[in-house]
Amino acid sequence: LEWRGKVEDGNGELIAAGESGRGGELKDAVLDELVQTAHAAKSRAYARYSRFRVGAAVLDESGKVFAGCNVENSSFGLTVCAERCAVFSAVAAGCRQLRAVVVTTDVTEHFTFPCGACRQVLNEFGVTDVFCLQPSGRMLHTTLSNLLPHAFSPDDLPRT
Repeated sequence: LEWRGKVEDGNGELIAAGESGRGGELKDAVLDELVQTAHAAKSRAYARYSRFRVGAAVLDESGKVFAGCNVENSSFGLTVCAERCAVFSAVAAGCRQLRAVVVTTDVTEHFTFPCGACRQVLNEFGVTDVFCLQPSGRMLHTTLSNLLPHAFSPDDLPRT
């Protein structure tokens, strides 16, 4: 899946090559791995009921990438989103700090963003950069703080 040269900021402006995410801190090779991992995960989604396939990949602070796909259930409330699946996979591997997430769907008309529950879980583990990917390779970069302003975090809990 080719995405280079197709990354937009939240205003529809193209971001120059090598400047993807975090002011250039997230290198294109790393973003490429996230994109390919999310794209592959989408193909494994269990979307038996909605047919809405979602793939996600998260990046931890050491550079490891973890995949997730949505897993639906006939008891709809038990469905797990791709983003949370990726985060839970990272946590199960011992990660506690994440940097970025790529989310991809089959939707071509607009970008698909993480749901509110996923935004909160991504916030819990420190994700700052969110990349939303269309099947064409067109991608939008935003920050989690743009998607979840005034987020509740572990810092809001009383210390014991």
